[in-house]
Parts: sequence; structure tokens; C-alpha cells
Amino acid sequence: MVTAEMVKQLRELTGAGMMDCKKALTETNGDIDKAVDFLREKGLSAAAKKAGRVAAEGVVESYIHANGRIGVLVEVNCETDFVAKTDNFKAMAKDIAMQIAAANPAYVRREEVPAEVVEHEMEVLKAQALNEGKPANIVEKMVVGRVDKFYKEICLMEQGFIKDPDKTIAQMINEAISKIGENISIRRFTRYQLGEGIEKKANDFAAEVAAAVKQ
Repeated sequence: MVTAEMVKQLRELTGAGMMDCKKALTETNGDIDKAVDFLREKGLSAAAKKAGRVAAEGVVESYIHANGRIGVLVEVNCETDFVAKTDNFKAMAKDIAMQIAAANPAYVRREEVPAEVVEHEMEVLKAQALNEGKPANIVEKMVVGRVDKFYKEICLMEQGFIKDPDKTIAQMINEAISKIGENISIRRFTRYQLGEGIEKKANDFAAEVAAAVKQ
């Protein structure tokens, strides 16, 4: 059932008209994320109308967390230098950097995930489903659902926003586009974690164990 609150939420996310929002929700059985995509595909959302415009301005935002153990650099683009300098835009960029630090995505959006990575994941998920004793005729559907969950874990735009888990980063960006009136895009990011990829020496490990025992 499509409620007035759902229509209101979709309007805030997309800037689309009330009837268009209601139709989108009806067509997608009340799924907000799918309704956003529906409106964008139809070119009915404010975000969709702005999505094709060049966003070459913006900021490179940084965030350091956990006593310097995790650091993030992210490039967030908009259309004008004026918007890039506003407090709201800078705060949004900072939130995105914090999101990357906390949730550790590997890619910005699912289109960037290499085909071989997806194929490997599908093979692993299919083997898991078969090992669970699931009937072969429903394994494929299970794999599709689990791959979608995989995307939501590794793709920044599909992750739940750390400050509001019911909202994805894509939804947060669409809200900002509607409010600011410019196209906004997360172009790229780098996340550093202290010691990542470095194997500790055996004596370091032994020292850690000894210290733990003394506590």
C-alpha cells in the first residue's frame, strides 16, 4: 500500500511531482529505492534532469579517524565553485568521507566493479547455496539476491548512510541535488588503514600476546 508519507519521502528525494511519485511507488510495490530509479529512468526527477550536466567543481575532502589509524580522501563534484564553498556542501563531503572510513567500500558504484569480481562472487554464493541443500531451481534466484547484497556492502552509493541507515548514500546525494539545484557526483576516493597489507613480525605478535597475558 502506498501511503502519503511514502509519497512525501520520494518527493523529497527526487523533486518529482506528487502524482509521478505515487505512480512510481505503485509500479515498484512501494520500494523507495526502485521508485527513485523508476523516476530517474523516466526523466521525471529533478536529480535525473541534472545528472547529465557537467560537475567539474567541488572539493577534495579528508577525514582522519581512530587516532590516525584510518584516513580518507574523497573527491565530491558539483557544478559551480559557489556551491563547492558552501557549508552544506562541505558538510556533505565530510559525511561521505566519514562513511568511507567507517564502512570501507571498495568502489563508488556497482558499474565500477570488475566483471571477474562479480563472477567469482557468484560462483562462491552458488556453491554456498548448494551446500546449504537448497533446490537447484531456486539457487539462481538466491544468488541474484545475495549478489545484490554484495553490491550494497562494497559499493559506496548503495551503502546505508551511517547517520541514517534507512537512507542509502545515493538517496542522500539525490536529496542534496534537489535542495542545492546542481548535479553532484562522488568521483573517487582513497582509504588508508594503518598497517594494512603489512605482515607483523613474529616477535611483534609474541610481544602482543605477552602483553595481553600480563593484563
